[in-house]
Amino acid sequence: MAPTPSPVDQTSMRDVLGHFCSGVTVITAIGPRGPVGFTCQSFASLSLEPPLVSFAPARTSSSWPVARAARTFCVNVLADDQEGVSNAFARSGADKFAGIDWRPSRRGAPVLSGAVAWVECELWAEHDAGDHTLVAALVLGLGSDTDRAPLLFHRGAYGLRNAVREEEWS
Repeated sequence: MAPTPSPVDQTSMRDVLGHFCSGVTVITAIGPRGPVGFTCQSFASLSLEPPLVSFAPARTSSSWPVARAARTFCVNVLADDQEGVSNAFARSGADKFAGIDWRPSRRGAPVLSGAVAWVECELWAEHDAGDHTLVAALVLGLGSDTDRAPLLFHRGAYGLRNAVREEEWS
């Protein structure tokens, strides 16, 4: 069955929905060739009983299939000084872990140093979601650093500064 043409163009959708501020995460796992990871903005708490989170990797992601196969992975919530980490994990075809400090979680998934929070997960379910896959994951362990602030993404840029007049920041 052919998809129904969208009444909304992609540019307008991105511009309007960009007004919703999100945090930035990096999903990490250990694959057969070592650690893998990718930047992901579409992360949310899903359920308390059972404890579930959700995120949506792009169908074009080459890292998600490796994390899926590992069955356990870690959601790393980035801190406000980790724009470089976000950008590193958003690239394709590069050694994303070059220069990145991390430690293994209880089940081996990379927990990135300096992250605001981390959530160790196991794949619960996947659903087709257009050009993305909607993933529900069972929470197996978690932790946070209450002294750190999160990295925010809003209107196509990191932080909220671009959304507020400069004089309001003075």
